Amino acid sequence: MNQDKVKVNLSGVSQTLLAPLRGRAQVSKEYSSLFYDAKAIELAEKIEMDLDDDSSASDVHFQVLMFNAIRKLNLPVDPGLFSAFRAKQFDEKAKAFFTEHPHASVVNIGAGLDTTFYRVDNGLVHWYDLDLPDVIDIRRQLLPEPDRVTYIAKSLLDPSWCKDINTEGGVFMIAGGVFAWLEESQVKQFFSILADNFPDGEIVFDNMSRSDGFGLWINQFSQEQRGALQTALMDAMKSWWEKARQDQKDKMIATLETPTKPKGKEWTDIEAWWNQLSDKEKGEAMVGLTTAFRGGVGMWTLRDVSEITKWDNRITVIDQVPTFRDVPRDVLSEDMRRYMDYSDESGRSSVIHLRV
Repeated sequence: MNQDKVKVNLSGVSQTLLAPLRGRAQVSKEYSSLFYDAKAIELAEKIEMDLDDDSSASDVHFQVLMFNAIRKLNLPVDPGLFSAFRAKQFDEKAKAFFTEHPHASVVNIGAGLDTTFYRVDNGLVHWYDLDLPDVIDIRRQLLPEPDRVTYIAKSLLDPSWCKDINTEGGVFMIAGGVFAWLEESQVKQFFSILADNFPDGEIVFDNMSRSDGFGLWINQFSQEQRGALQTALMDAMKSWWEKARQDQKDKMIATLETPTKPKGKEWTDIEAWWNQLSDKEKGEAMVGLTTAFRGGVGMWTLRDVSEITKWDNRITVIDQVPTFRDVPRDVLSEDMRRYMDYSDESGRSSVIHLRV
C-alpha cells in the first residue's frame, strides 16, 4: 500500500462519496474529450480507493454493494459513466445560471468529495459545500477551502444551514447522488426548507426512475454476462441481508412484485426461491428484486417530475433531461453507446431542474 495515500474511513450513506469521485476521474482519463475533471484525477490519486471495505458499516446500503459487484465484473459499461455525465449536465446548468447571476451563491448539497467548483467557477460566485460533519472533516483534509468557498458541516435536513447562505445574487443548488439515499418524507421536508428560505432559487439533481428496475439493464449484455451479473448481485443482496434491520427485510418482502415470492424471510428462503426459477424468470425477477431492495432501504425514486410540484405549489419544473443527452458517442464503444441510448430512451436516469 502506498503510504502517501489517505485512507478514507466512513460508514453508512457517507461511503457513497468515493464511487462518484472514482467515476469522474476514470472518465476524465479515458474520455477527456467528453468530460474532464483535473481536480477529480488529482484527488483520486491522493486517496486509497478501497470501495470494497464495508466491514465497519452495520447499515451499509445495498446500492453500494451493487456498485461494487458490477465494478468487479469488468463489464463493457461502468457505473462511473453516470457520475461523470450527470456532472457534465450540472456544469452546463450552473454556467447558464451564472450568465444571468454572475455573483450567485451556489450550494452543493451533500457535497462529499465533489469538485464542481473547480470546473465551473467564474471568479465571482460564492460557493457553499454542505455535508455531514464527518464528511466535511475529510473534505477539509483533502480539499482545503479555496477563496469564496465555505464548508457547512450540517445535515441537509437541518434548516439552520439556510441562514449561512448569502441570497443577494441569487441561489443555485446542485444535489448529485443525494436524494436516492433519503426516504420520500425526507425529500419532501427538504424541498419545503428550500421553498421557505430561497424563493426563486433553483436546484438541479439526478433521478433514477422507479419505473425501470435495475434488472432491465442486464438485458443489454450477453447471456454469459447476464449470468455473472445476476450471481454477483445475489451475493451483494446476501451481504445486505446479513446487515439489514428486520423492518428493512420486512419491507423488501412486502414490496416484492413477482409472480412468485419467497416462502419466508430468512436468506435461505430467498435463495431457495431464486434457485427454482428458470433463466428467463430470473431475468424478470431481478427487476422486482432490485426495486424491492431499494424500497427496503428507503431509497427515494421518482416516476414523474410532476409529483414534486404536487407537494408544494411553490415548486415549478424548469427542465428534465436524460443524463446522457448531447453526450457525443463517436469515441465510445458500441456497448457504451447502446447502453447510453437505452438509458436515455427508457428514462432510466435523468437530470431535473426546478425553481422553488
